[in-house]
Formats: sequence, C-alpha cells, structure tokens
Amino acid sequence: MAVQTTLFKIEKRGGARKGAGRKRLGPKRLPHRARQSFRHYQPLHVTLKLKKGLPSLRWRPLARIVWAGLHVAKERYGVRVVEFSIQGDHIHLILEAEGAGALSKAMQALCIRLAKALRKEIGGSGSVFADRYHVHVLKTPAETRAALAYVLNNKRRHGKQHGQRFSDRWVDPLSSAGNFDGWSDRRLIAELRETGPPPDAYPVEKATKWLLKKGWRKWGLIDVCEIPGPQRPATR
Repeated sequence: MAVQTTLFKIEKRGGARKGAGRKRLGPKRLPHRARQSFRHYQPLHVTLKLKKGLPSLRWRPLARIVWAGLHVAKERYGVRVVEFSIQGDHIHLILEAEGAGALSKAMQALCIRLAKALRKEIGGSGSVFADRYHVHVLKTPAETRAALAYVLNNKRRHGKQHGQRFSDRWVDPLSSAGNFDGWSDRRLIAELRETGPPPDAYPVEKATKWLLKKGWRKWGLIDVCEIPGPQRPATR
C-alpha cells in the first residue's frame, strides 16, 4: 500500500518543550499560586514591598499619603487594619479579614489607591509596588505576639542593624505604636495617650477576634525595646 509522504518538514509550535512560552520580562516575581487559606478568626500579617529606586516611604510627603490611604482602608470589605508600620521600602499591616475574598478586594483597593497617590507625588510612571502583597497567617497566641512585636518595633529592628540608637521610651511615630495598649510599661502607655495624637487620628480599628484582643497576651506584654526577628550584625 502506498504511503503518502510530505515534501516539507512540519514545524510544531507551542507545546511542552524547553524554552517554550512567553519569556519573562523584568525581575522575578512571586508565583501566582493560591494563597495560604485562613479562618476568619486568624489574624494576618501582610507586607507590601516598594519597587527599588523609589524615595523612602518615611519621607514626610509619602508617609502622609500612606497614612491617609490607610485611614480610608482601615475597615472596608470585611477587613480591619489593627496595627501597622511604615518603613523605608515596605509597609507592614496586622489585619483581621472575614475571608479570602474580602482580603483580596481590600488589598486591591488599597494598593491601587496608594499607587496612584504615590505616583502623583513622586512623578514618573509604572508600578509602585515590587510584587504582590505577602500574607502570613497567624495561628497561635505566640505567633500573633511575635508578629505584633515585629511590626510595632520594626523601625527599632532596622535601626539596630545599621547602628542607630533609640531611647528606652521611643516608639515609631510612623506606626500604630503610639496607640498600642499592649506595652509592658504601663506608664509609657499613659504618656503616649497624654502627649501623642488622639486614638481616632490613627488609621486603625480595634481587634474583634480573640487572638488579637486577648490571646497573644498569654505570652506576656511587649517591651518597647524588644528587638523582634533574627538579627544581622550592625553595619556602619
């Protein structure tokens, strides 16, 4: 039986082969895999990272923009901002969220609002945030306490790594530390309430779930000088 042949080699396109697919442009980004699931009673530690080469978020005009943006977003779509800190190239948030859908909507709205306002101030074009926001689910009292200390004393942590010194009663003004009632020094709390901004000036809401309201306190109140997280040698 005759077998029909072709005069030309048929080139296959696409399919699973080395080098196939659209090439990556720009820096490596977080993979778009499903986020870690969580229960509505579990707090979340969320981090937003700024792209490299942009001014510090602790520069007063930009810090004001972030503060104002958090005021709008502090309780929307079933998400509550309970604590926060603004660092040079990132923002830390401690949140309560009613579910994954609520978290996604709230973070999308916040990121869009902040990106537009920050771009208007610094000029230029393109994205402002380096990647998708990172979420760490807090499942235990000890983990929740560690996250609170990490966020509220984050500037003290970064400062120590660069050889900076802070007084024993200093709290970061670009955070919710001045409104926090879980410091171990009760006199400091009274001083902050007397001399600092009023509670409603902070872009935060009170915790409603057990872990953030009471549970973390089982492991002790937080010292204002506590340096959270792993430490690197100070640099000069």
